[in-house]
Amino acid sequence: MALWLLLLVASCFSWLPQPASGTSSLTLAANITWSSINFKTILEWQPKPVGYVYTVSIAGKKANWKKKCFQIEGTECDVTDLVQDVNDTYTAHIFSEVLPAEDEVEEPPFSISQPFTPYKQTVIGKPGLQSFQYNKDHTTLQVVIEDPSTPYKHPSGSLKNIREIFKDDLKYTLYYWRASSTGKKQESTNTNEIEIRVDKGENYCFYAQATIPSRKELRNSQESQIVCTGPGGNNFNDYGIGVFIAVGIAIVVIIVLIVALSVTLYKCRKLKTEEKAKESKPLNNV
Repeated sequence: MALWLLLLVASCFSWLPQPASGTSSLTLAANITWSSINFKTILEWQPKPVGYVYTVSIAGKKANWKKKCFQIEGTECDVTDLVQDVNDTYTAHIFSEVLPAEDEVEEPPFSISQPFTPYKQTVIGKPGLQSFQYNKDHTTLQVVIEDPSTPYKHPSGSLKNIREIFKDDLKYTLYYWRASSTGKKQESTNTNEIEIRVDKGENYCFYAQATIPSRKELRNSQESQIVCTGPGGNNFNDYGIGVFIAVGIAIVVIIVLIVALSVTLYKCRKLKTEEKAKESKPLNNV
């Protein structure tokens, strides 16, 4: 009876799936994530391979399978150039392979990612604040917002911005408040220009944020830097950001030169003092 039970258990185990020959030391990719900002898309996963390599293959519902990052020992792959149809939905296969690769009839084992649609899932980065300017009587403030760039290029080689991809599905909201208070207001626009009414003589601080209304998730972009107007109402149009940077660099250079000159003068004076002391010292009798 005991022998019969042992034979029965052994026959059951013989039906269990066994690792493919040569793949027992392979570990499949796990925790696969799509990391995408402004359509710059990186596929990431774990663990770091030991004794084997990874190869990535991607396909869309409207695109055939294409391989990228052949036999790498890392755990990330830039797939931006394979997901340029932003409205398509893509899936990635991450193959685990042993080197040196042998002519195998069977496909290497692989893990499958979650689907990814760039138009719906890429994170929108910080918009820029290109310029701001008060009107003559200082009662309105016009702010021009700069679209974040994408890695996608025009035939001329220039980069496309997110406005060229989202078109009318992109709007901006400007959050603003008086510099002397914390009460925040907001104004939205479907263009890149916003004009707000302000109190004459007051300085204001503000930042911008993009929104994709058609999205259910990841609707809002990262927030832009906060900018505050100065006492004179100076703006980027009057001086340009580059001028402010140049002025800052010039100040640093001047400070360094002053310090270097001071040190040099100090050493020269010290050297002259020592020489005078030596000259005034009486010679020893022979």
